[in-house]
Amino acid sequence: MPSYTIGQAARLLGVSPDTARRWADAGRVATHRDESGRRLVDGVDLAAFSVELAQGTGTDEEVPYTSVRNAFPGIVTAVKLGDVAAQVEIQAGPHRLVSLLTREAVEELALEVGAQATARVKSTNVHIDRA
Repeated sequence: MPSYTIGQAARLLGVSPDTARRWADAGRVATHRDESGRRLVDGVDLAAFSVELAQGTGTDEEVPYTSVRNAFPGIVTAVKLGDVAAQVEIQAGPHRLVSLLTREAVEELALEVGAQATARVKSTNVHIDRA
């Protein structure tokens, strides 16, 4: 399972590293230390927190987020696999994006809850890139 530094988590949540540190210090998102002493957030915990934050159940702070060229970097919050097709949900700051793609693509990209990914939107299509 992937883990993210406070800086990486902040970028995925669309906030400053200072805000992410304050949330961790307040116990809003669980962290642990790696062997070098850096604070890390487990991907699954970050995915759950990003959904909570986007639903407005977390804080009254406004979460700033912008997209560049229709690219939405975020964190995978759900993966539903069928025999041939799959559905992947990404929380990119306040934006929830859902993509339908092949099961094979999900497996090749190793998409799982907590993984960092980027949703790219073109017209009515959403493409997923694994970070």
